[in-house]
Amino acid sequence: MAKNIYVGNLPWSSTEEDVRAAFETYGEVVSVKLINDRETGRPRGFGFVEMEDNGALEAIESLDGSDMGGRNIKVNEARPRPERPRW
Repeated sequence: MAKNIYVGNLPWSSTEEDVRAAFETYGEVVSVKLINDRETGRPRGFGFVEMEDNGALEAIESLDGSDMGGRNIKVNEARPRPERPRW
C-alpha cells in the first residue's frame, strides 16, 4: 500500500528528480508530482510524493522542516482534497 505525501515550501528551482532523490533515501518512491500554475505554467512550490508505507513515515519525520535549496520544506501525509461545490 502506498502513502501520498504532501511536500510544501519547495524552492521554485526544484525538479521532480531533486524531490525523488531526497525521498529515495527512505524507501521506494512510486511517483513524484510537482504542481504548476495552470495559467503561467510556473511551479507553485509544492507537490506530492507517493511512497511505499514502510519508508513514508520515516521520510515524513526526517524531512519535515529540513533544508532543500535554502528553504525549510513542509512534509506531511496528504489529506484528501475537499469537495468543491459545482456551480
